[in-house]
Amino acid sequence: MRRTLIGFAVAFVVAVVLGSGAVAWAWRELHTPLPASAGTVVVVPSGESFRAVAARLHAAGALRHPLLLAAWARLTRLDRSVRSGEFRLDVPRSPIELLALLQSSNDAGALVTIPEGLTAEQVAAVLEERGYGGRDVFRCVMQDPALLTELGLPASGVEGFLFPDTYAFDPATPPADIVRAMVARFHQQTADLAASRRAAGLSETEMVTLASVIEKETGQPAERALISGVFHNRMRLGMPLQSDPTVLYGRGEGRGPITRADLQAPNPYNTYVHHGLPPGPIANPGRAALEAAVAPATTDALYFVSRNDGSHAFSTTLDEHNRAVRRYQPNRD
Repeated sequence: MRRTLIGFAVAFVVAVVLGSGAVAWAWRELHTPLPASAGTVVVVPSGESFRAVAARLHAAGALRHPLLLAAWARLTRLDRSVRSGEFRLDVPRSPIELLALLQSSNDAGALVTIPEGLTAEQVAAVLEERGYGGRDVFRCVMQDPALLTELGLPASGVEGFLFPDTYAFDPATPPADIVRAMVARFHQQTADLAASRRAAGLSETEMVTLASVIEKETGQPAERALISGVFHNRMRLGMPLQSDPTVLYGRGEGRGPITRADLQAPNPYNTYVHHGLPPGPIANPGRAALEAAVAPATTDALYFVSRNDGSHAFSTTLDEHNRAVRRYQPNRD
């Protein structure tokens, strides 16, 4: 009996010590500043959960343990008073200080969301609509050789590097600074993909180009890696990608459905005529498509065709693919 009591006592002391240690660790972490890179900006969209906000802070390098801050905010009910808007993280802040910053007043009306898959021209149209300047001005800025050199972008231009996200720009922000901020967000959000990109044998521009094609091919999250696997298989075997969105980009969208003549046109973006990736991105892909480009699914599939419901039928042989085309695209001429 005495040994049992001693055992309980020891276990109790150990639990108290461990519990005290955990509390001490959590308190220390919540009050330890973590430097953010100069110029880091986090934009909080209206209605976003605090857990998602904490994940944004973590991705920006300003928060080490997002779940710890989310738990603290929930416990103190401060997660309910977080405001939407733009938050600049130029000085070191502890998680507690970040939480206080997120409750400060910001102008949510300045938020603008750039969806995944828009072309640079379409991005310019959105910015014009929101009052940041004419699309012609943005078009000139996006083609400015000096700015492209400054940003380290390829000759193909800003296409693909205008990261789709929610931004908060002052109405007086110069168009060039808006483009700089979007390209900076791209580098911020893709830095951790560098190792996977190199392992896949892709340059940064190739990664973005492939991701842009994946983005335009499907809006189904479950299909992105599979479509990437098909494209990787075709490139490895020396087969053309045969992607309709590249053809549409090359001819200019808005001229009706794709035709057999389009598939035979010699424009440089026609991946039915030319092998390998197109000469540059065809849209601005989101994070999920970029991840799929460098982490393709393992598959034997070499073909896919739209089922006209947002999904695709995948095939491993040409005969199987032709049957799928006849079934799902019988009117394709």
